[in-house]
Amino acid sequence: MRDTPRPQGTVGDIRPGPPQLRPGRALAHTTGASGSGSPHRSDGRPPQTPRGARRSDPFGRPGTTPPVPGRPTFFSLLALPVLGVVVFALITWQVVADGPLTRLDERLSGALVRPDRASELLADLGNVPVAVPVLAAAAGYAAWRARATGTDRWWRPAVAAAALMALVPAVVVPVKELVGRTGTPAVPPGTGYFPSGHAATAAVAYGCAALLLLPWLRRAAARRTALLLCAALNLGVGFGLVRRGYHWPLDVLASWCLGAVLLTLFAGWVSRSSRRTSAGTPSRRTGPS
Repeated sequence: MRDTPRPQGTVGDIRPGPPQLRPGRALAHTTGASGSGSPHRSDGRPPQTPRGARRSDPFGRPGTTPPVPGRPTFFSLLALPVLGVVVFALITWQVVADGPLTRLDERLSGALVRPDRASELLADLGNVPVAVPVLAAAAGYAAWRARATGTDRWWRPAVAAAALMALVPAVVVPVKELVGRTGTPAVPPGTGYFPSGHAATAAVAYGCAALLLLPWLRRAAARRTALLLCAALNLGVGFGLVRRGYHWPLDVLASWCLGAVLLTLFAGWVSRSSRRTSAGTPSRRTGPS
């Protein structure tokens, strides 16, 4: 068999660059390419990024672009509820068993209790007639904004927040009855002070209000202000309850653990619901808030 004769122009032509295409050669994806006879993509997109140049995913594995969604969010949303349940169980065990943590709690309460008008006003921020209307106003505003922008099932976050608020006494009251902890010397004799219903009400009401408003606050400063205000209200309620002598410090801490669990679950549900809604219905939000 005879070898195909090579053109004289290529004999001994050793070039450092890529080989040049010979005229008349059939090429794929020539229509719409960036230049005649170019093997680039027909749609003008750049070639595939080399694996070494890709960004790493959230777990440090190279070559995953973009990061796989869902897994970091799942673990981050799961960690806080688990931690809250563990800490709440530990505190409850110490209170029931009258362990060393309870004795430390009593000494701390004795050092902090100084009843005054300011502490009473702070504690009153955890009352149902004060905290629940704040949540209702935030839920109404969020529902109105969602409905005005044509969001599918605009009422779901507000209804979920109301259901979570109704769940607070359903969880707190049975625990109060089972533990039967007595109150501080500053309150009348009785039982049912663990955990604090006021602290749990404030945590869920103000926390849900902040979470409902966050999607409609366009400025980062406004979102930070909402979160800081929520934290300040809860810290103020907890301090007022302990300072006034209405509750032991562990009563408040246990309620914060319950609130953290409920709020994290609520935030995860709202986030997943909003992603499903945005995937199915185009957003028509207009104007900054």
